Amino acid sequence: MNTLRRNTLVVGASGDIGLEITKHLMKEGDNLYLHYFQNKPQLDMDKDGEQSIVLLKADLSNNDGLETLLEQLPKEIDRVIFANGKSFIGLFQEMSHHQMDAMIHLHVHAVWKISKHVIPYMIHKKNGQLILVTSIWGEVGASCEVAYSSVKGSQELFVKSLAKELGPSGIRVNAVAPGYIETKMNHHLSQEEKEVLVQEIPLQGPGLTEDIAHSVMFLLSEKARYITGESIRVNGGWS
Repeated sequence: MNTLRRNTLVVGASGDIGLEITKHLMKEGDNLYLHYFQNKPQLDMDKDGEQSIVLLKADLSNNDGLETLLEQLPKEIDRVIFANGKSFIGLFQEMSHHQMDAMIHLHVHAVWKISKHVIPYMIHKKNGQLILVTSIWGEVGASCEVAYSSVKGSQELFVKSLAKELGPSGIRVNAVAPGYIETKMNHHLSQEEKEVLVQEIPLQGPGLTEDIAHSVMFLLSEKARYITGESIRVNGGWS
């Protein structure tokens, strides 16, 4: 492994947002550890000759899958971007216990255990970054997405709290909170429902995956060296 390169983990690298972030990281020349569950990240660009890209398949909605990932993941990780997520759309009382447990495991438990796995190395180096892609619903909540709003709200407070704890060790922890972004997660919406949402957004349109990736890359850069414990809203003024 080339020790001069940063080792970056992208959790959820095959999703629309995770894949866009991954493409930007490839251009920076990071050694990449790319987590996915069902679909391998489709990278239609060439890496440079010394760049390492490792694919890690695991279902993070249960403990067995999480342990599988941790067994494959080295502790020498410099930066982690959590871009994974799954929503449950429907009445809260109609959720099964299994669905509730899976949501908590995917969005909360997995974030905790992966962070705990890599933090000791970051503390040793006195440098490191954790970035979570959260959601507008983690701040304002959403009817029929109560569970998703709850776990994303948990992530927002995780960022604020952990940033205070790790700041003295030179580690920055931040979030990017998307609003309505054009991704597969919103494909369940009808055209009429999309138009209603757009009318509520001051910039009168959905965001793109590039908008989220650009914000993540800003937080990773030296331009954001004095920013920690923050959540950047990328929502077109929706909230």
